Amino acid sequence: MLIALIARDRPGALQTRLDNRTAHLAYIEDTGAVAQAGPLLDQEGNMVGSLVILDVEDMAAGQAWADSDPYAKADLFETVDLITWKKVIG
Repeated sequence: MLIALIARDRPGALQTRLDNRTAHLAYIEDTGAVAQAGPLLDQEGNMVGSLVILDVEDMAAGQAWADSDPYAKADLFETVDLITWKKVIG
């Protein structure tokens, strides 16, 4: 099952993102659940959120992955949406 995780950072939380980025990237590597991922950017090119496409068994596994992400544990995100996603192109 593919799930799009769309997360928006808390205002002013860029340093929290930077401080936890290495752990977040290691988590992605270690779990093997991520098909695609990258930061959301504002008009100036600053990171302000995340888009992660998870390839997991079900929504519960997606939620568990999201809850264990170092960014989530650092309270980086203001909002997180998990949405079932259907790949059509690419």
